[in-house]
Amino acid sequence: MPKLGMEPIRKTALVKATIVEIGRAGSLDVTVGQIAKRAGMSTALAHHYFGGKEQIFLAAMRHILSLYGAEIRGALATATTPRARLEAIVLASFSPANFRREVVSAWLNFYVLAQTVPGARRLLSVYQRRLHANLLHALRPIVGGRAEEIALSLGALIDGVYLREALSAGPSDGRASAKVVQDFLAAELLRFDMTQQKGADL
Repeated sequence: MPKLGMEPIRKTALVKATIVEIGRAGSLDVTVGQIAKRAGMSTALAHHYFGGKEQIFLAAMRHILSLYGAEIRGALATATTPRARLEAIVLASFSPANFRREVVSAWLNFYVLAQTVPGARRLLSVYQRRLHANLLHALRPIVGGRAEEIALSLGALIDGVYLREALSAGPSDGRASAKVVQDFLAAELLRFDMTQQKGADL
């Protein structure tokens, strides 16, 4: 039987092992035995805590989303202007903690799993709604009625950069990836400013 007090520690170890194994494989084609071995425990104990691979993977995604959410909240807490809030969201999305190769690989498989597994679909929906709400809140004071459109485009671009990174070779480059999103945002804001200026000149 598991030792009292060890369950949270062992669950965390299994979750971290799951992220590493999926990152190594580049897919969900890993076994509970592989995950358990990396975590330093038996397959039977892993099954005891989670029940199966799907449940372990969902727990791993909840862990990833929890860390991502905490970093976003921390970044937003120090942002004093709407533009700074936008920059904070983008930079936190591609920080070294969130844009590691194994985490990016987990995201790719998360999207695949969400097509068929209700639990994964719900987690993905929560993430997307929160990202959209944060972007919308920062954009409204800057672009007014275009906030919804730009927020949707930014969210899609952030997700797209993650998916592209998952399929690329070599180490993850968070700075370069963040710049792709920052350049798009700068272009959209410039276009909005130019449109406003033209309207003022008429």
